[in-house]
Amino acid sequence: MRWQTRSELLYRPARVTTLGNGVRLVAGLLWFALLCLLTSVLILTALVLPKVRRRRFARAMICRVFRLHLGAMVRIGGVRLDLSALDALQGAPAMVIAPNHPSMIDAALVLSRLNDVTCIMKPEILDNPLFGSSVRMAGYITNDPPRRMLRAAVESLQAGGHLLLFPEGTRTVRLPVNPLQRTVGVIAKRAGVPVQTVIIETSSAFLGKGWPLLRVPAMPMVYKLRLGRRFEPPADVDAFSGELEAYFRGELAGARLPVLPVGAGSH
Repeated sequence: MRWQTRSELLYRPARVTTLGNGVRLVAGLLWFALLCLLTSVLILTALVLPKVRRRRFARAMICRVFRLHLGAMVRIGGVRLDLSALDALQGAPAMVIAPNHPSMIDAALVLSRLNDVTCIMKPEILDNPLFGSSVRMAGYITNDPPRRMLRAAVESLQAGGHLLLFPEGTRTVRLPVNPLQRTVGVIAKRAGVPVQTVIIETSSAFLGKGWPLLRVPAMPMVYKLRLGRRFEPPADVDAFSGELEAYFRGELAGARLPVLPVGAGSH
Protein backbone atom coordinates (compact mmCIF):
# COMPACT_ATOMS: atom_id res chain seq x y z
CA MET A 1 0.00 0.00 0.00
CA ARG A 2 1.40 3.43 -1.00
CA TRP A 3 0.68 6.36 1.31
CA GLN A 4 -0.68 9.44 -0.43
CA THR A 5 1.48 12.55 -0.33
CA ARG A 6 0.15 15.82 1.13
CA SER A 7 -0.05 17.24 -2.39
CA GLU A 8 -2.11 14.29 -3.61
CA LEU A 9 -4.50 14.66 -0.69
CA LEU A 10 -4.90 18.37 -1.37
CA TYR A 11 -5.84 17.83 -4.99
CA ARG A 12 -7.99 14.71 -4.50
CA PRO A 13 -11.43 15.28 -6.09
CA ALA A 14 -14.29 15.86 -3.65
CA ARG A 15 -17.92 14.86 -4.15
CA VAL A 16 -19.91 18.03 -3.48
CA THR A 17 -23.10 19.30 -5.06
CA THR A 18 -23.59 22.63 -6.85
CA LEU A 19 -26.20 23.58 -4.26
CA GLY A 20 -23.78 22.76 -1.47
CA ASN A 21 -21.12 24.90 -3.09
CA GLY A 22 -23.50 27.86 -3.33
CA VAL A 23 -24.33 27.56 0.36
CA ARG A 24 -20.64 27.37 1.20
CA LEU A 25 -19.89 30.47 -0.85
CA VAL A 26 -22.65 32.59 0.70
CA ALA A 27 -21.86 31.36 4.22
CA GLY A 28 -18.19 32.17 3.71
CA LEU A 29 -18.92 35.68 2.45
CA LEU A 30 -21.33 36.42 5.31
CA TRP A 31 -18.87 35.10 7.89
CA PHE A 32 -16.09 37.22 6.41
CA ALA A 33 -18.28 40.33 6.42
CA LEU A 34 -19.21 39.75 10.06
CA LEU A 35 -15.57 39.27 11.05
CA CYS A 36 -14.58 42.48 9.26
CA LEU A 37 -17.30 44.51 10.95
CA LEU A 38 -16.46 43.20 14.41
CA THR A 39 -12.76 43.80 13.82
CA SER A 40 -13.34 47.36 12.65
CA VAL A 41 -15.13 48.11 15.92
CA LEU A 42 -12.46 46.38 18.01
CA ILE A 43 -9.60 48.14 16.25
CA LEU A 44 -11.14 51.53 17.04
CA THR A 45 -10.54 50.79 20.72
CA ALA A 46 -6.81 50.79 19.94
CA LEU A 47 -6.84 54.51 19.10
CA VAL A 48 -5.55 55.21 22.60
CA LEU A 49 -2.36 53.27 21.90
CA PRO A 50 0.87 54.82 20.56
CA LYS A 51 1.12 54.72 16.75
CA VAL A 52 3.58 51.81 16.52
CA ARG A 53 1.65 49.62 18.95
CA ARG A 54 -1.66 50.59 17.28
CA ARG A 55 -0.33 49.56 13.88
CA ARG A 56 1.01 46.29 15.20
CA PHE A 57 -2.31 45.53 16.91
CA ALA A 58 -4.29 46.25 13.73
CA ARG A 59 -2.04 43.99 11.66
CA ALA A 60 -2.34 41.18 14.17
CA MET A 61 -6.14 41.53 14.09
CA ILE A 62 -6.19 41.41 10.27
CA CYS A 63 -4.08 38.26 10.39
CA ARG A 64 -6.54 36.77 12.87
CA VAL A 65 -9.57 37.64 10.73
CA PHE A 66 -8.13 35.98 7.63
CA ARG A 67 -7.09 32.95 9.66
CA LEU A 68 -10.56 32.56 11.17
CA HIS A 69 -12.23 33.01 7.78
CA LEU A 70 -10.01 30.53 5.98
CA GLY A 71 -10.25 28.07 8.87
CA ALA A 72 -14.03 28.16 8.65
CA MET A 73 -13.91 27.62 4.89
CA VAL A 74 -11.69 24.56 5.43
CA ARG A 75 -14.11 23.14 8.00
CA ILE A 76 -17.16 23.48 5.75
CA GLY A 77 -15.34 21.94 2.79
CA GLY A 78 -14.91 25.10 0.74
CA VAL A 79 -11.12 25.06 0.49
CA ARG A 80 -8.04 22.99 1.13
CA LEU A 81 -4.95 24.88 2.16
CA ASP A 82 -1.23 24.31 2.48
CA LEU A 83 0.21 27.62 3.69
CA SER A 84 2.68 26.36 6.29
CA ALA A 85 5.77 27.27 4.22
CA LEU A 86 5.13 30.93 5.04
CA ASP A 87 5.79 30.33 8.73
CA ALA A 88 9.52 30.31 8.01
CA LEU A 89 9.31 34.06 7.26
CA GLN A 90 8.07 35.03 10.74
CA GLY A 91 10.79 37.08 12.42
CA ALA A 92 13.02 37.07 9.32
CA PRO A 93 14.98 40.23 8.37
CA ALA A 94 13.46 42.93 6.15
CA MET A 95 12.51 41.76 2.67
CA VAL A 96 10.01 42.19 -0.14
CA ILE A 97 7.60 39.24 -0.26
CA ALA A 98 6.68 38.77 -3.92
CA PRO A 99 4.04 36.16 -4.88
CA ASN A 100 2.41 35.51 -8.23
CA HIS A 101 -1.20 36.73 -8.27
CA PRO A 102 -3.86 34.35 -9.64
CA SER A 103 -6.70 35.50 -7.37
CA MET A 104 -8.14 38.35 -5.32
CA ILE A 105 -7.67 36.28 -2.15
CA ASP A 106 -3.90 35.88 -2.52
CA ALA A 107 -3.14 38.66 -0.04
CA ALA A 108 -5.45 37.02 2.51
CA LEU A 109 -3.56 33.74 2.16
CA VAL A 110 -0.25 35.43 2.95
CA LEU A 111 -1.54 37.76 5.67
CA SER A 112 -3.27 34.87 7.45
CA ARG A 113 0.17 33.46 8.32
CA LEU A 114 2.25 36.64 8.80
CA ASN A 115 1.05 39.10 11.42
CA ASP A 116 3.31 42.11 10.82
CA VAL A 117 3.51 42.86 7.11
CA THR A 118 3.11 46.14 5.23
CA CYS A 119 0.78 45.55 2.30
CA ILE A 120 0.62 47.67 -0.87
CA MET A 121 -2.97 47.99 -2.08
CA LYS A 122 -5.31 49.94 -4.31
CA PRO A 123 -6.55 53.31 -2.90
CA GLU A 124 -10.23 52.35 -3.17
CA ILE A 125 -9.77 49.71 -0.44
CA LEU A 126 -9.43 52.55 2.07
CA ASP A 127 -13.05 53.51 1.38
CA ASN A 128 -14.41 49.97 1.79
CA PRO A 129 -16.98 50.00 4.64
CA LEU A 130 -16.01 46.51 5.78
CA PHE A 131 -12.28 46.86 6.26
CA GLY A 132 -11.22 50.37 5.27
CA SER A 133 -10.70 51.53 8.85
CA SER A 134 -8.69 48.40 9.67
CA VAL A 135 -6.23 48.78 6.81
CA ARG A 136 -5.82 52.49 7.56
CA MET A 137 -4.84 51.75 11.14
CA ALA A 138 -2.57 48.93 9.99
CA GLY A 139 -0.52 51.47 8.01
CA TYR A 140 -0.90 49.75 4.66
CA ILE A 141 0.34 51.70 1.63
CA THR A 142 -1.72 52.70 -1.40
CA ASN A 143 -0.10 52.35 -4.83
CA ASP A 144 -1.19 55.81 -5.98
CA PRO A 145 0.52 58.23 -6.25
CA PRO A 146 3.54 56.08 -7.22
CA ARG A 147 6.26 58.35 -5.77
CA ARG A 148 4.64 58.42 -2.36
CA MET A 149 4.16 54.66 -2.51
CA LEU A 150 7.83 54.08 -3.33
CA ARG A 151 8.99 56.36 -0.53
CA ALA A 152 6.69 54.79 2.06
CA ALA A 153 7.63 51.26 0.97
CA VAL A 154 11.35 51.94 1.26
CA GLU A 155 10.92 53.57 4.67
CA SER A 156 8.95 50.55 5.90
CA LEU A 157 11.66 48.15 4.76
CA GLN A 158 14.48 50.23 6.18
CA ALA A 159 12.66 50.13 9.53
CA GLY A 160 13.07 46.35 9.42
CA GLY A 161 9.64 45.22 8.24
CA HIS A 162 8.30 42.95 5.53
CA LEU A 163 6.54 44.33 2.45
CA LEU A 164 3.94 42.35 0.49
CA LEU A 165 3.90 43.34 -3.18
CA PHE A 166 2.65 41.42 -6.21
CA PRO A 167 5.15 41.88 -9.08
CA GLU A 168 2.45 41.40 -11.75
CA GLY A 169 0.69 44.54 -10.55
CA THR A 170 -2.71 42.94 -11.13
CA ARG A 171 -4.23 39.48 -11.11
CA THR A 172 -2.92 37.03 -13.69
CA VAL A 173 -4.59 37.29 -17.08
CA ARG A 174 -1.95 35.47 -19.12
CA LEU A 175 -0.87 32.11 -17.71
CA PRO A 176 1.40 31.27 -16.12
CA VAL A 177 2.26 34.88 -15.14
CA ASN A 178 1.74 38.40 -16.49
CA PRO A 179 4.70 40.50 -17.66
CA LEU A 180 6.19 41.84 -14.43
CA GLN A 181 6.40 45.48 -13.44
CA ARG A 182 9.66 47.14 -12.34
CA THR A 183 8.27 48.24 -8.97
CA VAL A 184 9.60 45.30 -6.93
CA GLY A 185 13.11 45.79 -8.26
CA VAL A 186 13.05 49.55 -7.71
CA ILE A 187 11.93 49.19 -4.09
CA ALA A 188 14.34 46.36 -3.29
CA LYS A 189 17.26 48.30 -4.80
CA ARG A 190 16.49 51.53 -2.94
CA ALA A 191 15.90 49.76 0.37
CA GLY A 192 18.82 47.36 -0.07
CA VAL A 193 16.75 44.29 0.82
CA PRO A 194 16.24 40.88 -0.82
CA VAL A 195 13.15 39.74 -2.70
CA GLN A 196 11.56 36.54 -1.43
CA THR A 197 9.40 34.91 -4.09
CA VAL A 198 6.30 32.94 -3.13
CA ILE A 199 4.75 30.47 -5.56
CA ILE A 200 0.96 30.23 -5.38
CA GLU A 201 -0.63 27.17 -6.95
CA THR A 202 -4.40 26.77 -7.09
CA SER A 203 -7.00 24.51 -8.64
CA SER A 204 -9.54 27.30 -9.09
CA ALA A 205 -9.94 30.56 -11.03
CA PHE A 206 -12.22 31.85 -8.24
CA LEU A 207 -11.94 35.66 -7.95
CA GLY A 208 -9.37 35.83 -10.70
CA LYS A 209 -9.72 38.55 -13.31
CA GLY A 210 -13.21 38.41 -14.81
CA TRP A 211 -14.73 36.21 -12.07
CA PRO A 212 -17.94 37.71 -10.56
CA LEU A 213 -18.08 37.66 -6.75
CA LEU A 214 -21.22 35.49 -6.59
CA ARG A 215 -20.30 33.02 -9.31
CA VAL A 216 -20.16 29.64 -7.58
CA PRO A 217 -16.87 27.74 -8.06
CA ALA A 218 -16.24 24.02 -7.81
CA MET A 219 -15.25 23.11 -4.26
CA PRO A 220 -13.11 22.45 -2.41
CA MET A 221 -10.75 25.00 -3.95
CA VAL A 222 -7.09 24.16 -3.39
CA TYR A 223 -4.40 26.71 -2.53
CA LYS A 224 -0.81 25.69 -1.97
CA LEU A 225 1.91 28.25 -1.24
CA ARG A 226 5.61 27.51 -1.24
CA LEU A 227 8.69 29.64 -0.82
CA GLY A 228 10.67 30.19 -3.99
CA ARG A 229 14.10 31.67 -4.58
CA ARG A 230 15.27 34.63 -2.51
CA PHE A 231 16.92 37.20 -4.78
CA GLU A 232 19.57 39.60 -3.53
CA PRO A 233 18.93 43.37 -3.88
CA PRO A 234 19.27 44.14 -7.61
CA ALA A 235 21.90 46.40 -9.10
CA ASP A 236 20.13 46.60 -12.48
CA VAL A 237 16.35 46.88 -12.12
CA ASP A 238 15.52 46.05 -15.75
CA ALA A 239 17.73 42.98 -15.79
CA PHE A 240 16.30 41.89 -12.45
CA SER A 241 12.71 42.24 -13.69
CA GLY A 242 13.48 40.00 -16.65
CA GLU A 243 15.21 37.44 -14.44
CA LEU A 244 12.33 37.45 -11.95
CA GLU A 245 9.73 36.95 -14.68
CA ALA A 246 11.72 34.08 -16.20
CA TYR A 247 12.00 32.51 -12.75
CA PHE A 248 8.23 32.66 -12.14
CA ARG A 249 7.52 31.23 -15.59
CA GLY A 250 9.90 28.36 -14.93
CA GLU A 251 8.47 27.59 -11.49
CA LEU A 252 4.86 27.76 -12.68
CA ALA A 253 5.40 25.84 -15.92
CA GLY A 254 4.56 22.51 -14.29
CA ALA A 255 2.27 23.87 -11.58
CA ARG A 256 -1.43 23.18 -11.21
CA LEU A 257 -3.09 26.29 -12.61
CA PRO A 258 -6.78 26.95 -13.30
CA VAL A 259 -8.41 27.70 -16.61
CA LEU A 260 -9.02 31.46 -16.65
CA PRO A 261 -12.62 32.65 -17.04
CA VAL A 262 -13.75 33.79 -20.47
CA GLY A 263 -12.87 37.45 -21.01
CA ALA A 264 -10.21 37.55 -18.28
CA GLY A 265 -7.61 38.89 -20.65
CA SER A 266 -9.77 41.89 -21.47
CA HIS A 267 -9.85 43.25 -17.91
